[in-house]
Amino acid sequence: MHDYEDHVARIQAEWARERPDLDVSPQGVIGRLHRLAGFLTEQLCLVYRRHGLNEGEFDVLAALRRAGDPFERAPGELAAFTMVTTGAMTKRIDRLERDGLVTRRRSAADGRGRVVALTPAGRELIDRAFADHMSNERRILDDLSADEAARLETLLTAWLARVEPPA
Repeated sequence: MHDYEDHVARIQAEWARERPDLDVSPQGVIGRLHRLAGFLTEQLCLVYRRHGLNEGEFDVLAALRRAGDPFERAPGELAAFTMVTTGAMTKRIDRLERDGLVTRRRSAADGRGRVVALTPAGRELIDRAFADHMSNERRILDDLSADEAARLETLLTAWLARVEPPA
C-alpha cells in the first residue's frame, strides 16, 4: 500500500504490538488527516502572516469580501461563517478596525444592529492576500496528480456531508 513507513504507520505498529486486541486501522486515516491538517494550517498561515494577518483575521476579511459590494455583514453572520464565538469575533473585528481594514456602524435596516464593512484598504489587502493564498494552495496541491486531487475531493466531500450538519 505505501512505499515507506511514515510516522502514523510506526505508531500503528507500536499499538498493534502493545494492544493486539484493538483494531488500530482507523489511525491510518484519522492520524494522517490530523497530521496533514497541521501541515496545511502551518503552510497557509505563512501566507497570512506575510500580509500581517492571522488565520482568523484573514477569514473575517475573506467573508466580507465574498459578500460582494458593499462588502459588509453583521458580526453574528461573520461569527457563523467563521465558526467562532461572538466574543472571539469581537476581538478580531477590534484589531481589524484598529488597523483601518474594517469599520463598524449601526445597521440601516435595524438601528440596534451593527454592520462590519471592509474599508478600501481592507479590500485591497484581502484581494492581494487571497491571490497569494490561492497560489499557495495550488503549490501544496501540486504534490498530487490532478486525478488524485479529484478523487480526494470526492471522498472528502462525501465524508464531510455525513458528519457536518447541513447549512
